[in-house]
Amino acid sequence: MTATSKVLVLGAGCFWGTEHVFAKAFANNKGLLSNIVGYANGNEKYHGVSYQQVCSGGTGYVEVAKLTYDPAQLSTESIIDLFFRMHDPTQLNSQGPDVGQQYKSAIYYTDEEQHKVAEQVKEKYQKDWYPNRKIQTEIAPLKIFYDAETYHQKYLDSNPGGYECPTHFIRTEPPR
Repeated sequence: MTATSKVLVLGAGCFWGTEHVFAKAFANNKGLLSNIVGYANGNEKYHGVSYQQVCSGGTGYVEVAKLTYDPAQLSTESIIDLFFRMHDPTQLNSQGPDVGQQYKSAIYYTDEEQHKVAEQVKEKYQKDWYPNRKIQTEIAPLKIFYDAETYHQKYLDSNPGGYECPTHFIRTEPPR
């Protein structure tokens, strides 16, 4: 991190695909400083949760990618715009075949500028892309984050034939 870097935490279904899409889009000197997967904003009585605990559905934690970025190179709006195009934000607590609260669409912000941008971009996509389907994305402050286990980090880079959620791709136009 630098003195000016920011953190934004995003849930868009399986965290492997979420991390992978952002890494491909913004790595290599495009402003993304760090991109790790983990678990966010669950029940605070659970400390240091594991993948198995989160998948059980009882902890309230969401699978997320934690992006650290340089706002001088990469805008919050660019990140959130890609977020809304890389998954189906109208699905409640799921993405494609992955079903459960841990797969919800979520934006966990760390400052008010991110909050404002998230609400504005969500409103734009609701109006322009999903006028007949409600966007289910939760927008809330980041309260708690735990890194996922080491084997989950950069999973699709280490396992190129590994599972990828079929809803993780960059859309170029509104769904029909």
